[in-house]
Amino acid sequence: MLRKSIVEASGADAHFLQPGLGWIPWWSSNIYSIEDHHRWLRDTFKVKGVRKVGRFLLEGGDLLATLVDACRQMNQAPFLSYRLNDGHHVRELAEALKRGRPTPNMARHYWDNYERFRIGPDQKSWDNGVFDWSFPEVRDYNFSLIEEACSNYDLAGLELDFLRHWVRFGPKTKQSDRLKITTDFVRRIRKMLDRTAADRGLPRWSLCVRVPAAAKVRPDQGVDLAALVDAGVDMVNLSHSYFTWQDDSVAVAKRQVGEAAAVYLEMTHATMTGKATNGSGTQPFLRTTDQQFYTSARIAYDQGAQGVSLFNFPYYRYHVAEQNGPFHEPPFHVLPRLKDEQFLRSQSESYFLSSGRNDPILGEKTLPTTLKRGHPQTLSLAMLPAEKERAEGLIRLRSDGPIDGHEIDVHFNDSKLSPVPAVTNPLSHRYENTWLGSPEEFACFALPASVPMRATNELKVVVRQGARVRLIYLDVILQ
Repeated sequence: MLRKSIVEASGADAHFLQPGLGWIPWWSSNIYSIEDHHRWLRDTFKVKGVRKVGRFLLEGGDLLATLVDACRQMNQAPFLSYRLNDGHHVRELAEALKRGRPTPNMARHYWDNYERFRIGPDQKSWDNGVFDWSFPEVRDYNFSLIEEACSNYDLAGLELDFLRHWVRFGPKTKQSDRLKITTDFVRRIRKMLDRTAADRGLPRWSLCVRVPAAAKVRPDQGVDLAALVDAGVDMVNLSHSYFTWQDDSVAVAKRQVGEAAAVYLEMTHATMTGKATNGSGTQPFLRTTDQQFYTSARIAYDQGAQGVSLFNFPYYRYHVAEQNGPFHEPPFHVLPRLKDEQFLRSQSESYFLSSGRNDPILGEKTLPTTLKRGHPQTLSLAMLPAEKERAEGLIRLRSDGPIDGHEIDVHFNDSKLSPVPAVTNPLSHRYENTWLGSPEEFACFALPASVPMRATNELKVVVRQGARVRLIYLDVILQ
């Protein structure tokens, strides 16, 4: 299955594998082997269950070896992407403590040290449940696992994932100390990579960091891009967590790192999520369309990105809850096209602002916003300079309730727009009936070809008649 997942993504140049949560090695490990893990569970706690990946590893499987072999056969670059503080297992902690035994997802390092190193007391909170990087022992253990993985496989590079989980420090650690600890750790990793590549007779390994795209939230993480690049980072992967997003984050990062490092924009399967229907993972989500991939890539390149990356791409397929469907095969056909700038310039353009979800890693968001009657609001929308003549465009405002009975005025760069009937799928795509919204939740407006476009465009919206409107999504379609 892993080989097939690499083969079907053959349009990519590099494949980044995250082998588990970063606590239990999914490779051949002398530090904490899968045999050690299950022997500890069995002998100490009488926990006998072995899950699928565990069975694969116990039978001699090795995910990193498979990655390297499959990628080399396809002329792809194999990267290890390491989650520095993943908290997925934390959701099981409260029940595990009641029972007095860990689950198979919990490493011995975590179970033996959760009282000493955890950030806070809340047993159900990821922000509390992960480990505090102000402790040298926490950093050293992470380093040891990364070093072991890098020392034994012919990889092309390493990505340090600062978003899994994005909280790494407790409130008592000053921001200046967070910056120093993080930068020193990256510098230590860089030295290790250089030594390892030389020992294995390999070219210099690329060091990538996956960091929040929102620049204002990075200092609290201890992330200073300029300092990390000075410490040896070659690639910066800008992530909006769960979402494909359009903003100026690439331009901001380029101003910080210049030409010293390549900057990439991460895109995902979703542009917005709704309210969960039955617990975690059951949120409806608005699929990222082909045109949104293409337009987002063009925006990134226009701001100086070296390329784009993809995360959660398999989530177009069934996962977690049937009610999130209908599901589809991922759009693998977009992969080679995302690096074809001539093709991208020939496509229809799909710009959007989204409320995403309530996630601190997204930083300050434009949406959602409540439009009160008689109180105009101005929204900024970055767009690309016009390269060709275009037909009449379309602007859509989406609420989470009926707005079809409201009288709403919209000005685009001082030009008043005329309302048109609601459209739920303006650029035809295959994700019909996937939380596209109903016609009464939209207010749509024609955007004449004569209206000038700017790099930053102002959309002035005011409700003239009707109750207040909660705006959750806005898009502009140009064909």
